[in-house]
Amino acid sequence: MIYLLLALLCSATITVCMRLSEKYRQNPISMLAVNYLVCSLLAVAFSGQWTLFPKDAGLPTTLLLGGICGVLFLSSFMLLQWNVSRNGVALPATFMKLGVLVPTLLSALIFGEELTLLRILGVIVAVAAILLMQDKAQKEAGGSMLGLIALLLSGGLSDFMSKLYEELGAPNLKDQFLLYTFLVALILSVVLCLIRKETLRWQDVLFGVLLSVPNYLSTRFLLLSLNHLPAVVVFPSFSAGTIVLATLAGILLFKEKLTTRKGLALVVILAALVLLNL
Repeated sequence: MIYLLLALLCSATITVCMRLSEKYRQNPISMLAVNYLVCSLLAVAFSGQWTLFPKDAGLPTTLLLGGICGVLFLSSFMLLQWNVSRNGVALPATFMKLGVLVPTLLSALIFGEELTLLRILGVIVAVAAILLMQDKAQKEAGGSMLGLIALLLSGGLSDFMSKLYEELGAPNLKDQFLLYTFLVALILSVVLCLIRKETLRWQDVLFGVLLSVPNYLSTRFLLLSLNHLPAVVVFPSFSAGTIVLATLAGILLFKEKLTTRKGLALVVILAALVLLNL
């Protein structure tokens, strides 16, 4: 449980860092590139190995799953940007959070994880709370439903890669899995920077570094939590818990107002977390 709690804290910190960067960053892809570079270095440091491709029978699986996860990491961010430009803010945010359904259902269907009645109820309550979290005034009309579904699937599948590696990957190569994930995301983001002709400014470097530490640790702790808890508990708890902490951080740090609707949603989320962990 401690790893899940640490993952929640780091994930909420990512939200705070992204919020702080909105006013100062110049080039979001450049900021992400710096973030992925530092995450890659952290993965190397935690692994204790300075060999990119260690001799191990589990290396091909680790390389494949890590590469796919890296593509999904960056594609989720790009899809989020694309959807925000076409659908406004509220709908993409909602669909990205609803991506929790993907790893939860896949873990039950593919790996046979038990979905007890209380856990099913907890997932339903968590999804209802996510929908409730969006104020009516924030809901924009129009936009592409196909793009929103792609965002939901991309975000959900990127989370599911951790469960897939926990089941299929070599336990001693978890740090390499994270390294390949962030390294592939780094390469793709650098390519995008070159295509867009983005320049690297000191603000992008600063917030990229600030973002990298909680980003790496959140992914690492989420992976570790799957060793001790069922995925059908981890993923809904991770999503719902992050919403609670991020909302509280917005109130305390950015003086955001807690509407009656959001206050009710937080209470519902806490109830969902209790149900998921019974």
